[in-house]
Amino acid sequence: MPKFRQLVESVNNAISEERLNIGDHLPSVNQVCKEYNLSRDTVFKAYSLLKEQGVVESVPNKGYFIAKEIRRVFLFLDTFKAYKEVLYDSFFKNLPKNVIADVHFHHYKPDVFRKQIEESIGKYAKYVIMPFDHPSIPDTLNLLPEEKLLLIDWNIYSTPTNNVLYQDFGEPVLVELEKILHLIRKYEKFVFVYPEYTNHPYDSVQYFKKFCRKHRVKHEVLYDSSQFDVEKGVAYISVSDRILGRFLEQTREKNLEPGKDVGFISYNETPMKKFIYKGITVISTDFRMLGRKAAEFVANDAPMRVCVPTTIHIRESL
Repeated sequence: MPKFRQLVESVNNAISEERLNIGDHLPSVNQVCKEYNLSRDTVFKAYSLLKEQGVVESVPNKGYFIAKEIRRVFLFLDTFKAYKEVLYDSFFKNLPKNVIADVHFHHYKPDVFRKQIEESIGKYAKYVIMPFDHPSIPDTLNLLPEEKLLLIDWNIYSTPTNNVLYQDFGEPVLVELEKILHLIRKYEKFVFVYPEYTNHPYDSVQYFKKFCRKHRVKHEVLYDSSQFDVEKGVAYISVSDRILGRFLEQTREKNLEPGKDVGFISYNETPMKKFIYKGITVISTDFRMLGRKAAEFVANDAPMRVCVPTTIHIRESL
């Protein structure tokens, strides 16, 4: 990081940690140059950028002082996929102007998860974290102040006193599938494609099975993605967009029409799924709401325990 950026970061961090407050004076340009062996251009560039951001103001003959409070937020997601972009965009659009958010990704790696959190301790006003299923996660989360922490997307390893903003991967799957039972009955079999590489919670598969047993729907769960082969008269549901791509590819090769010869339900809405083919039927939580509510937690100091609804969006693919 360039030295002027380091200086900007250090001032923002000091404000976030309340070592600097509104009205406090910053050292003069000459003082910073001397103490940290920096050029006048470097320090002046940093102070000018802070002025541009509205963080500091300058008064002739009096120097620079803190003009507004800056809060830094740690946003920790699993991976960056199309539906996460919706969450990300909604989160940033709804943040107060005095909040700076740093985004990190753990890619479901426990060592990365712990290292990033250890390095973040004490640097942020709030922590918005997407956990995953691994026995080391609770101990890592315990390193952070509970009142500053919001667990999002998956309600796993949370305590009754944790702040949580999550989707339910279980019961709503059954409830929403019941709304389209008449469409599923058009097909001879209903197959859940749960590929070996997914990190999607297994709850969805369990409630898919409950739905099928309850309504006597012939069903199957396919775990090996290499065995995925589209058959006429079968409806598919999958948590992987890779499988959706293969489904559309195979229907074209086999001259099968989605919604008539075969059916497909995709998990997790993205901006493009309503336009792919003639529209892909989707079961999904509201990622815009997820992002908006996460930003609300950052802006306020009130506790939060919210389950974001999951709904089905019926389109031509079924």
